[in-house]
Amino acid sequence: MKSKHLTVLPATAIVLLLLSVGARAASTCSAEMLKGTYAFSAQGEVLGLIDPQGKTHLFATPSVLDDVAIVTFDGVAHFTRTDFGNINGVPKTTDFNSDQMGAYTVKPDCTGTMTIKYPSGVELDLRMVIGDDGTVVKALIATETVPSSTPAEDKTPCESSCGQAVQVTFEGKKVFREHHD
Repeated sequence: MKSKHLTVLPATAIVLLLLSVGARAASTCSAEMLKGTYAFSAQGEVLGLIDPQGKTHLFATPSVLDDVAIVTFDGVAHFTRTDFGNINGVPKTTDFNSDQMGAYTVKPDCTGTMTIKYPSGVELDLRMVIGDDGTVVKALIATETVPSSTPAEDKTPCESSCGQAVQVTFEGKKVFREHHD
């Protein structure tokens, strides 16, 4: 004689699994998830120039990039950014650069875009993913446009507003601050 408890257990497990999957599918991401301040770090390399046909022309030596930043998202579609970075171990500036801003999008599947605009004319277009209920952001630079650059090793020049080939990752974590009354 089979126990009724043994046939109920697998059915209960299946129902719980379906509810769990359904809850994950029902939770979607939106721009509202990114509201507040995030601490970011970035590491990677600037590899060369991209010509109008999309071909990469490598620099003789790639430039190594390290960067830290504070990004404040408004929960709608815009952000401000303050960063400090090194290129080949040399600081880009003497202090933090706070004159950056940009726009972002977030899709229901927790993927999105960021566009960072520097006062110098540099523009970075990133693709990002959002995790841990909006507390973690990871991104890669999809394109970088610069107003000018040194020529590539094969003498390809940087025309006005040329693209650079980059391999740079960004990782951000929401900053939770204690409030003292």
